[in-house]
Amino acid sequence: MVVLLIIFCLMALSVVVWTVKNGISPMPTTPKVARALQSMLPTLDTGPIVELGSGWGHLALRLARHYPELEVIGYETSPVPYYYSCLLGFITGQKNLRFIRKDFFNVPLDKARLVVCYLYPAAMEKLKNKLENEAQKGLFVLTHTFSLPGWQPVKTSSVDDLYSTKIYLYLR
Repeated sequence: MVVLLIIFCLMALSVVVWTVKNGISPMPTTPKVARALQSMLPTLDTGPIVELGSGWGHLALRLARHYPELEVIGYETSPVPYYYSCLLGFITGQKNLRFIRKDFFNVPLDKARLVVCYLYPAAMEKLKNKLENEAQKGLFVLTHTFSLPGWQPVKTSSVDDLYSTKIYLYLR
């Protein structure tokens, strides 16, 4: 029992340390918002699909199930959510899904066909610059809560939830 308590405390401490390092905690997308996001997904015949800051992996898993023929990659730096995601992917047996423990700002996104993210405003500003330098024409970007500064969405939606969460779909 003591060992389990120590392991739990170390895991919680790890999440706190990486929250400070990343500037935000791994925040899961609520099921209601995830369903609304899924309803706005574009039709794609090529990939990959990339989730930036994939947290606990639930949204990436939803994406992999929606696009079973396309590769879905989730990037996450925080170790506890990352390993949880890997376990989730293994348990579900989703063959087109993989998680990479890496800072997505250090990963080229030029091959991505769809980028999905839920990031805080400063990260969205940084992402905007990255996408404008790297992204191919025809890239879709799907975000919620925070918009991509300076980009005009091709479609927006409001979720009927406590926060009237906004969803934005962009096309480069």
